[in-house]
Amino acid sequence: MKISLTLNGVKTVFEAHPEDSLMKTLHKNGCTSVKSGCQGGFCGTCAVLFDDKPVASCKMPTGLAKDAHIVTLESFSHTDDYKIIMDGFEKAGIKLCGYCNAGKIFAAYQIMKTSKNITKEEILEQIKNLSPCCTDNETLANGIIQAIKLKTKKIKRITSNE
Repeated sequence: MKISLTLNGVKTVFEAHPEDSLMKTLHKNGCTSVKSGCQGGFCGTCAVLFDDKPVASCKMPTGLAKDAHIVTLESFSHTDDYKIIMDGFEKAGIKLCGYCNAGKIFAAYQIMKTSKNITKEEILEQIKNLSPCCTDNETLANGIIQAIKLKTKKIKRITSNE
């Protein structure tokens, strides 16, 4: 079946079975940042942005992606938000392994864009199931807090210049 969607800003048509996982379809079509991990939708290695919200692509049937906007880490890595997140992670001493990056980065993005006054405990609750392969959750939470601080500083700088 032909399934049309927007992938990384480009209108695309995939030939796929609607019940195949989006992870499988994306990986088959060259999206190498979409990894296969727990296959249960928890670890984050297969995370993508689906209409600007992180989802586990291993649990999403490709058919549900019809007319959606999908962003993979390959594309997201060229955004200002990615740079802010990576700077926050660096400040916290996080060095990502390459395998679990999407889950950690997209979790940070979601938290950063929706939660200005979030507590560390709330962050820890939101990231508790992510793959711990290259950093522990305490350090990851600190990296997300650093990214939020950097984003807030950037917004203040932009609004004060207007």
